[in-house]
Amino acid sequence: MQTLLRGALRLVYPPRCLICGGLVESDHGLCGPCWRDTTFLGGLCCDLCGAPLPGQSEVAEVCDDCRALGRPWERGRAALLYKGNGRKLTLLLKHADRTDIARPAARWMARGLQGLDGDTLVVPVPLHLRRHLRRRYNQSALLGAALARELGLRHAPDALRRTRATPPLDGKGREERFRALEDAIGVSGRVELHGRPILLVDDVLTSGATLSAASRACKAAGAAQVMVSVLARVAKDT
Repeated sequence: MQTLLRGALRLVYPPRCLICGGLVESDHGLCGPCWRDTTFLGGLCCDLCGAPLPGQSEVAEVCDDCRALGRPWERGRAALLYKGNGRKLTLLLKHADRTDIARPAARWMARGLQGLDGDTLVVPVPLHLRRHLRRRYNQSALLGAALARELGLRHAPDALRRTRATPPLDGKGREERFRALEDAIGVSGRVELHGRPILLVDDVLTSGATLSAASRACKAAGAAQVMVSVLARVAKDT
């Protein structure tokens, strides 16, 4: 019966491409042209931020930015390059109520996260209450919930909190971003982080200021280690 119902629904509402709306074979997918025009990050990448790196290597490599900044987390991965369709998908999820993108996005993110400790806690970057009310949802929490399901891990959407509102970071330089996020994220006290491996989840990694503030909060609460996972990474294409 369920198979018949699904078949009937597909006749009325055929699967559509997440980006262009064209017909596709399965739900929550991309059509051939949109898939080809989306830059998925694979191969050699920075072990701390997921930025693509040229060449090949048998050992973990770190990009120049991460060497200079000294990230407060242990590993980082990104699924897409934040340009073209990668940027479009991220903005649709973040600003256009396209919450349906979270599920396939989590599948793409999970590809670089195999072999995690089963005790790892999936923690999304929090929104300030005022921004959450305006947007009506936290896109990072949607990604975190879907990613936790993909990986079979526990999701803790209320582990962190914004201790104060911060201005929009669009157009700000690296130093301004880090200043704006200083002491802006703390633990909520609702979830025990001490001794737990943490997988921090956000939609975009630009300078890393937001993830740095969140990582430091986790480390201050006694987290054993912190890894970050984002849907898209702002970086130069290799």
